[in-house]
Amino acid sequence: MPSQPWAKDFSVTDEDLDYLSGILLEKEIPLKTDDLALALVERRLEQEATALARQFADVRVYRPADSFAPDMLVMFPRLEFAMGRVESIRRGNNAALGEFDVMRVVFDDEQSRDFAFNLPSHKLNDSDDAAAPLPGTEVRTAAEIMAEEGAAVVHELEANLRAADELVSVTGRWFPRSLMLDANIGHLNLAEAVLDINGGGPMTVQELLNEIGGLGNAPASLQQFSLNYALSLDNRFDEVGPVDTVLWYLKRQEPPEVQTPPAILRVSPLSYDRDLLNADMMALEAEIDDEWSEVDSPAENPDSATLILNYPHRRAGTLPLNARLQRIFPTARRTPRIFVTLVDGQDGEEYPCWVVREHRYVFGLSTLFRKHKLPVGAIIHVRRSPDGGKLVVGFNAHKPRTEYVPLVTARDNRIIFAYDRRSIGAEYDDLMVLGVDDLTAVDAVVAEVQRSRRSLQQIVRDLVTELSRTSPQGTVHAKTVYSAANLFRRLPPGPVFAALVDSAELENVGSNYWRLRTI
Repeated sequence: MPSQPWAKDFSVTDEDLDYLSGILLEKEIPLKTDDLALALVERRLEQEATALARQFADVRVYRPADSFAPDMLVMFPRLEFAMGRVESIRRGNNAALGEFDVMRVVFDDEQSRDFAFNLPSHKLNDSDDAAAPLPGTEVRTAAEIMAEEGAAVVHELEANLRAADELVSVTGRWFPRSLMLDANIGHLNLAEAVLDINGGGPMTVQELLNEIGGLGNAPASLQQFSLNYALSLDNRFDEVGPVDTVLWYLKRQEPPEVQTPPAILRVSPLSYDRDLLNADMMALEAEIDDEWSEVDSPAENPDSATLILNYPHRRAGTLPLNARLQRIFPTARRTPRIFVTLVDGQDGEEYPCWVVREHRYVFGLSTLFRKHKLPVGAIIHVRRSPDGGKLVVGFNAHKPRTEYVPLVTARDNRIIFAYDRRSIGAEYDDLMVLGVDDLTAVDAVVAEVQRSRRSLQQIVRDLVTELSRTSPQGTVHAKTVYSAANLFRRLPPGPVFAALVDSAELENVGSNYWRLRTI
């Protein structure tokens, strides 16, 4: 029979919560949910072992050489551990076996059988049946149970802990409310001043405690927990650390782009028929890996990822938190903003950045983009640093050389494209590269297009019309249309590709190239 069936369908009782509260009271330090879950599983195993010991305390394992008496409970390992009670005893009658006794055993199903005992010569006497573990005692260790069922156990326990008013949670740790230290308004004001002096943060709670003089002589972990809890209730402070790391920042000193997405990154909700996209288009969509595309994340966490810098992110100084990058950048339990340090892979300069997972971007790279004069369409590489605490942003650099790229200009209140020479020192995708000289003029035309509520189909048709003038074949690649369409609206490739297919004025000439339909 399988042992510990309760582990697969774990439930938490009030008695369990009282037991865990007792542990917290005894240790006087906050504990993680995982630690409390392990303690609870260990307790269940102890309770199970005690119950089994009580259940089998008076049970004898059958061995022919042993003696038995009426009313004894006997277990028979060779009969799938069936158990019965000795009803009666009589002398055996077999001259070949010598003197022995026979007992009649009645089993739980009311069936009865006779068994010889006080029989020194029998092959079962030499078996290890007596040493066989009793049913239900083939226990797994608490660590083995947690390795197999831990996620479900922790999930169930956490839900019950959150419903318990007497317990408080901060950053995945728990402690009785009644034993928390008093972190009053004075401590919080001092913490604000310390963060203010340090540029808003980030700072660990221990660094803050060191600066404000601590919260008495209690254990450091309890001081940290109590101050963390008080800071979490005060909207002046923002917890910006990744999982298992608590970092505090002053909200009023966070960049505005961290609190509110830049307008150029705000996606325009647009329904479209995905059935219009053929297999080539879907493959291209996955290749681009726009953060708002319906693209599956990689099964495993990669150590590095590559992306193409599009126009909105180049303007905003951000990286798209697409399917691949989501697996590289840190996560948090509850905080919507995570502070992270990015390192310039070319010269080692470090940049304070912010992971804004809700809106799918990483902010803080305008300086790096400008320093290296990275164009729209630049191929960016992101990888974990050896120390694991930072991320490295790089690109394939080469000596700057003059290249012809599509230049975006504004003329007669419309956007036009013309190839012109530009000095570029980084590898780029030639289907997405764009140059812009007069941003003010381009922004004015874009604003007018947005005010006029021009449809995506109109925008895509106009882009193909203009871009095809720069091509000897009069064709435009779908990736180029996607790149240019993001001048006007922040859109993933899907609706742009669908607009291409849905236009009666455009035709696909193969390999994701499009042109104006000839009449």
